[in-house]
Amino acid sequence: MSPALRIGIVGLGRLGKRHAENLALRVPGAVLVAAASPVAAERTWAEQNLPSISNSLTTYDDLPGLLRHPGLDAVWLVTPTSLHAGQTVLALEAGKHVFCEKPLALETRDCDAVIEAARSRPGQVAMVGFMRRFDPAYAEARRQLREGALGELFHIHCASHDPIDPHGFFVKFAPTSGGIFLDCCIHDLDLVRWMLDGARPLQVSAAGTRRMYPALEACGDIDTGFATITFEGGAVATFHVSRTSHRGYEATMSLNGTRGALSLGRDLTRLPLVTERDGQRCLEGQPDFFARFNDAFLLEARAFVAAVREGLPSPLSLEDAREATRLACALRDALVQPGALPGQA
Repeated sequence: MSPALRIGIVGLGRLGKRHAENLALRVPGAVLVAAASPVAAERTWAEQNLPSISNSLTTYDDLPGLLRHPGLDAVWLVTPTSLHAGQTVLALEAGKHVFCEKPLALETRDCDAVIEAARSRPGQVAMVGFMRRFDPAYAEARRQLREGALGELFHIHCASHDPIDPHGFFVKFAPTSGGIFLDCCIHDLDLVRWMLDGARPLQVSAAGTRRMYPALEACGDIDTGFATITFEGGAVATFHVSRTSHRGYEATMSLNGTRGALSLGRDLTRLPLVTERDGQRCLEGQPDFFARFNDAFLLEARAFVAAVREGLPSPLSLEDAREATRLACALRDALVQPGALPGQA
């Protein structure tokens, strides 16, 4: 096994901070040596809160500066989606291993550029952050499917709901997010393909509404989406994704086969506590995706570091990331013009 992996992280927003803390404190074989952000307050936070092997951390205001950090092995990208593809190519061309948060790009042609860059550098690991594959419940569901416990799978339903945000925090990022199917439904799309062993999609349909956040109209986005994908072999996947949950964050999946069914993620609460008073029962929903997938984020980081140090392939292929992006783009387009799935991979 190679020495500890020296990692630099780019992007220190809400999700970037969580990744940085994991890399600095909880991932064996990883050393966080550098961090980059154009925001001065975020760089200060990193300097004050992220220990490294030398008890210091070097900060930069952009990716090119971080790439020049002495002895850097890998780059961890937690930046806006519109930057993912270009920054991944830049890091690969600099000879670095790359972890990039989902989705890989806003368009499939940009995914193709990343794949081409990675293929010319087979010794470098490139991985996209579909962390739900590392959640024990989803992993167990796939194991049972592969062993035939459900028989022939004919329907998967996925639901991903963000809690209502009275401040509309995400609205300002919506113009560069790619829309709700790319930003929120992308995990479900990847999981469905994973459960179906990459079955070929044949047709998509999508619908949506925009009632809670009318400001999304400016960029053509919606706050609640519904979609259907029909796959070769007869399986049908349905999706419900929203930013309008009154009960807190929730991510669920149900699988139905000819011999049995599975249900994942339902009725999870912030605390295992139910309050009963005045004829009512009350439980507290999960506040955000960290509460549900905190362990999955950590497990995916460990998987990336292990792959690099042990000389293993990426735990998640760029081709899978491309296909998830293609399906999300097809759903986004189907909102405007329903029709058959374009451009098979």
